[in-house]
Amino acid sequence: VQLQASGGGLVQAGGSLKLSCVVSGDTYTFSSYSMGWFRQAPGKEREFVAHIAWSGTMKYYVDSVKGRFTISRDNAKNTVYLQMTSLRPEDTALYYCATGRGPYGSKWYGDYDYWGQGTLVTVSS
Repeated sequence: VQLQASGGGLVQAGGSLKLSCVVSGDTYTFSSYSMGWFRQAPGKEREFVAHIAWSGTMKYYVDSVKGRFTISRDNAKNTVYLQMTSLRPEDTALYYCATGRGPYGSKWYGDYDYWGQGTLVTVSS
């Protein structure tokens, strides 16, 4: 299973970015599993950001991004998205997508099996 994340970049505070993550794999059924986004800032531990259930109907966010970030998925395209608005300098990090071990998401990184390479988001003040 391979995950390809994209969409990161440099943006000013208050701006927006949309991350995408395409999942591929001959034996992997994307629509059966949850997906998650995590991030890791320089010198800090990996942090949960958001997860979405297999159907896309259940979503969960870390408090610091609620109301600003939206996770979504397109099962026909094997893709999960993270729409980020009202970005802040503290959102600067390497953002990773990951495939969940089951149909419903988790905040714990240990519940994710496969990880993308990360896409860098830098928010300037």
